[in-house]
Parts: sequence; C-alpha cells; structure tokens
Amino acid sequence: MDFRDLAASGIELVGLTASYDDGVLGFAPDLAENIAFGDARYLEFLRAADAYAERNGLDLPEEPEAHVLGPDPECVTSPRLELDLNEAGVTSLVWATGFASDYGWLDVDAFDENGRPDQRRGVSAEPGVYFLGLPWLSRRGSSFIWGVWHDARYVADHIARQRGYLAYDPTHRKH
Repeated sequence: MDFRDLAASGIELVGLTASYDDGVLGFAPDLAENIAFGDARYLEFLRAADAYAERNGLDLPEEPEAHVLGPDPECVTSPRLELDLNEAGVTSLVWATGFASDYGWLDVDAFDENGRPDQRRGVSAEPGVYFLGLPWLSRRGSSFIWGVWHDARYVADHIARQRGYLAYDPTHRKH
C-alpha cells in the first residue's frame, strides 16, 4: 500500500497525533519523515528480494515500476498541524491502535476451543489449510516480515511432501 494512493483517493494524511486541547487536535510535523522512512524500508526490501531472486536463479518477472515512487501529495509537503474538530464537523473519532485476529470467515475445522488456529508450525489438521505470520509460530520473529520466512519454508516443504505423496502411483514402480 502506498500512502500516496490513499492521499490521491481523498484521504488526508497527518503526522502523529501530538495533542488535544479544547476540541483541537494537534499533529506532529513528522509525516514526511515517517513516509520517507517507510519508503526507504520498502525499497530496501525490494532490493533484498531482487538480490535473493538473482542469487538463486529464480525466473521471476521484473517489475521496475515497483521501485518508482510517485511525488509526495500536498498533505505531505504542506502538512496539517492541527484540526479544529468542531469547525471540521467531526463528531466521532475511531482510534485504531491495533488489530485482532478474526477467522470467522474460514469455515474449516482448524481451530481450537478458543477460536485460535490449531496448528503445528503452521500446518493444521485440515488438509490444505496453513497458517503463517502468527506470533511465535516457531520462533519470536514468526509474525514479522523479516522472520516469517523460516515458517514459510517449513510450510512450503510440507506442501511439496504432501504433493509427492499424492502423486505416488504404486502401479508405475520401476523394477
């Protein structure tokens, strides 16, 4: 997700909420810095992924446009530093500071009595259902993009083994 796309769709980006006084929210002047930091990490990740693909001889399509960032929108170059909620007609705030897992959409028998994934290193008892990115799946970094690869490799190897078992045909044995 590029924050520039959000701004282009009409969402006004602001810096970190820094204060509230008599109906006026104050924002830190850190929006451009935060977006630049995110852009640098994003480009660093793309370079690492490209280098990995090249080192391992992976035949993947090149996507040079993924490395091109658009210009910063006006809300980044001239950020709003405060907002009078009454003048802006704001009557409600939703303060989203995190997230919660919701697997209610997944209609399979792959959850324990508390609704959490019932899995071992990402492999559930339900055929074809796997989990990645969960905290402490197999290690501390399991829920982070830089640490999930250990679990992803394990799950991918498991899937490959399962496909091998399914492909086995004892009638075509070599003598």
